[in-house]
Formats: sequence, C-alpha cells, structure tokens
Amino acid sequence: MTTFTRFFTAIAMLAFAVAANAQLIDKKSLTLEAAQKIAAASLVEARANNWNVIIAVVDEGGHLITLNRMETAQYGSIDVAIGKAKTAAAFRRPTKVLEDVAKGRPTLATIANAYLLEGGVPITYNGQVIGAVGVSGATSQQDAQVAEAGINSLGLAK
Repeated sequence: MTTFTRFFTAIAMLAFAVAANAQLIDKKSLTLEAAQKIAAASLVEARANNWNVIIAVVDEGGHLITLNRMETAQYGSIDVAIGKAKTAAAFRRPTKVLEDVAKGRPTLATIANAYLLEGGVPITYNGQVIGAVGVSGATSQQDAQVAEAGINSLGLAK
C-alpha cells in the first residue's frame, strides 16, 4: 500500500468514526434511588393534605420503576396512576395538556392506552424527558400537585 493510499484510508476511517459518533446521543436515565426519592416526597405531600393516592414512577420508555400505594387508597387508582405516568412519558408533556386538548377534540380519547387526565407529569433534565410520575386517588389537580412535589424533590433545572 502506498503512502497516498494509507493517507486516504486513514482519512476515510476518521470520517466514518466521526459520522458514527455523530449518530449517538448522550442520555441520562432515572435511577431507582431517584425514583424512590420522588415517590417519598410525593407521599409527604399527599399525607400533608390527607389525600390517599397511588404514586407510580416510570422511566422514559414508560416502564414502571416504583409504585407506592397508600394503605387506604382505592385499588382502582393503581392502573390509573401507572397509565398517567406512561402517558406523560410517551407524549413528553403533562397529561393536563392532553386533557385540555381532548376537551375540544373528543376523538383524542380514542388513543389506545392513553390517560387523558391531569396527574401525569414528565420528569425532565436538561430538556430531556427521563421519566414521569403518575398519581391517582385524589382530584386531578391534587394528583398533579403530588406528582410535582415529588419531581421538585430532585432539584432538577426546568
């Protein structure tokens, strides 16, 4: 192989390496410890207001990390809390936004497995959604308040 050929081979390999590297992104992930901290802070908020709720924390893909059920919370709220969290993660916005949009467009209610009820809030870090919290058992506004309190416990920049 000539020097000329080696030079262009090296340049091509470098270009390929840069192109391959450019296709990757750096993502943060929600840890079990962070999810448990969110759930604990959410429980504090719910207890302070005498609200019996279920708190679900999911990762960015909507997979359940932790679930907390207060002793006297209704069982029907388990799936709703998980659904709100999954919906907030999937659509990357609070479920309140989807609920408001659905009021003017009832066909949105037909989206499979989407919970269009306030109480699901995405967890964002540096503009990336890294998970979500779903709360159910109180009013929708109270559910959202509990979710926000949990997320705020991490001290992440909005």
